[in-house]
Amino acid sequence: VIAREHDAHIEPTIFYMDVRSYGKGFERYIERAEHEYGVRYVRSMVSTVTESPATGDARVQYAAPDGKSVTEEFDLVVLSVGLQPPGGTRELAERLGIALNEYGFAEPPAMRPSQTTRPGIFVAGAYSEPKDIPETVVEASCAAAQASALLSDVRNTLTEARVWPEERDVSNEDPRVGVFICHCGINIGSVVNVPEVVEFAATLPDVVYAEQNLYTCSQDTQEIIRQRIEEHRLNRVLVASCTPRTHEPLFQETVRSAGLNPHLFQMANIREQDSWVHKDDHQAATDKAKELVTMAVSKARQLCPIERGTFDVNHRALVVGGGLAGMTAALSIADQGFEVTLVERERELGGNLRHIFVPLPGNGREADGERSLSDPQQLLADTIARLSANPHITVLTGAELVDVGGYLGQYRTRVQLSDGRQQEIEHGVIVAATGARQIEPAEYLYGQDERVVTQRELEEQITDGQIATSNLQSVVMIQCVGSRDAAHPYCSRICCTQAIKNALAIKAHSPETDVYVLYRDIRTFGFRERYYREARRQGVTFIQYDKDAKPTVTRDGERLHVAVLAQPEGDPLTLPADMVVLSAGIEPDPQNEALAQLLKVPLNEDGFLLEAHVKLKPLDFAADGVYLCGMAHSPHFLDETIAQAQGAAVHAVCTLAKDRLDATPIVASVDPELCTACGLCVETCPYGARILEPDVPYAQVIEVLCQGCGACVVACPNKASQQKGFGVGQIYEMLDAVAAALQE
Repeated sequence: VIAREHDAHIEPTIFYMDVRSYGKGFERYIERAEHEYGVRYVRSMVSTVTESPATGDARVQYAAPDGKSVTEEFDLVVLSVGLQPPGGTRELAERLGIALNEYGFAEPPAMRPSQTTRPGIFVAGAYSEPKDIPETVVEASCAAAQASALLSDVRNTLTEARVWPEERDVSNEDPRVGVFICHCGINIGSVVNVPEVVEFAATLPDVVYAEQNLYTCSQDTQEIIRQRIEEHRLNRVLVASCTPRTHEPLFQETVRSAGLNPHLFQMANIREQDSWVHKDDHQAATDKAKELVTMAVSKARQLCPIERGTFDVNHRALVVGGGLAGMTAALSIADQGFEVTLVERERELGGNLRHIFVPLPGNGREADGERSLSDPQQLLADTIARLSANPHITVLTGAELVDVGGYLGQYRTRVQLSDGRQQEIEHGVIVAATGARQIEPAEYLYGQDERVVTQRELEEQITDGQIATSNLQSVVMIQCVGSRDAAHPYCSRICCTQAIKNALAIKAHSPETDVYVLYRDIRTFGFRERYYREARRQGVTFIQYDKDAKPTVTRDGERLHVAVLAQPEGDPLTLPADMVVLSAGIEPDPQNEALAQLLKVPLNEDGFLLEAHVKLKPLDFAADGVYLCGMAHSPHFLDETIAQAQGAAVHAVCTLAKDRLDATPIVASVDPELCTACGLCVETCPYGARILEPDVPYAQVIEVLCQGCGACVVACPNKASQQKGFGVGQIYEMLDAVAAALQE
């Protein structure tokens, strides 16, 4: 995709065995690559790569779907190589006294993510298993949570407050703006003519210095900015780079360390708002960058120092959801010394874990002296027991959220209890762990024939002894039921491993039973590949089908029959079946929309809760003080759910561990002499920060709720609303500048 974005003439081809797009949003990305970028997928294992004597190009030989050998030539061959532990891993493990698995990676005890076989030594990232960035960040947070719990009794005993230089008084100085334009590697520099923008910026009013940087967010450039502030007596700083959402705090800290008020800093987003959306028109992108810089300089010239207030933090957490994620998050927060209220809608705790019975065989080692938690029902019982015994946790079952008010550090939530009463809970943070549910199949005779069941139902029947696997001559499993289709265009992540787990369970009880798995792609990623290989060794037959030619299930007297066009040849097969097992996907909780409205957090297009940033903040919302974990985020395995829950917990504890928090500095204010109490600002405010009191003839502002968005300033017909540090006249001036730029 990136190659195509840089050169539309490139023709990319991917040779693959299975596309394993199991992450949140990955399936759509794979589809976009094919349909929007023209990436060609070839399902085949490459036989050889040689050099063409005539052209010198790479000659690739592979087997076509019809079995014939095909040779193609390419200018470039890129190998997607696997990962292995780095050198010295085994020596390090021996010195630390921790166990490694058969591949040489650190192996955690069963259902103990980030732990090792030696208490007090934790692991994060690819040292435990090859993984993507979001999972790495989650696991690092999980390790931090467990370390934090061990150290909770000595929290803050060795900390030192950062000493800032005395803040320079710039109130009597004329604006002296320094502009720093970022190349961002090729993200900006390959589209925008950065030197031209720098030259233009130097001509703008009150700009006394302008330069370009390869990566403005790097540590070296931060030091350069500090030096330039001193050398040129800068009293306003502008960085034109990427989104302020991720990098503004970093630059504000740099400005503050140079003796300036952090709110004398301004950003222009010339990446997301420019180079990324105008990559095919370099001149237009360059012109737009100049306009964005012009507007940002105009705003920077008007900036004023702002003092930040503080407010108290309530040290209680609210956890919404009593499944494995919610219970684990509550326990983790409580283990770190804070009070927790857990609210569960159902009468019983456990959520989806109540329906999981069969463990993965040999899933992780057991820590010395600990009983096995690889059994899902043992894990459930142990977690509920720990929850009930913890004096810091209050559990409310059969309860639902009615209203959520307040703000970060000072939330007030009303809960409807099972007896109809309402209870108000005061807390500082919220963890959303509301889970997800199995998709109800609407095909393959499900609900019409009792021999057609889901994987979840099969597990329960095997465990309860409702079926004797020895009496089953043939079992057919069908993958991607309700997943990767028009209604649910995403991968449910766990289904392939779940099917293989249950296939192995059947084979363990009855090796003579024929088990067939009909699949589109096998997605047993990471170490779960061992179960796929074991299933093949046990005689489980895997048959690929095409998404446009799904299997069909019919009844004929005593037997079920499953017809499928086996790929890649497309040969028709009819499989007799005593039981058909559907790998039903996972869909978000239907009440997610109501919860999202209460918490003022977003959902993605599939209805799962949407994190602030897929890589940098996979457990946070854009709304401060609210965190997410478990299947409310997306489908996950049990160990992944535990890691997410502990990761969300330590993020919550980062807030709870503080006695006071800084208030939002840029907030609205009201000129009582101009306000007519018309109420337009109250209706417009998205944060509920504007109020009208019956006995007060003008609107008022709740400063700790106000986020300084300026919506009330724009809505006010009397220009009675203003912003601290940014006057109403300047906001209208900026709006005029934006309108003029759009008109041009």
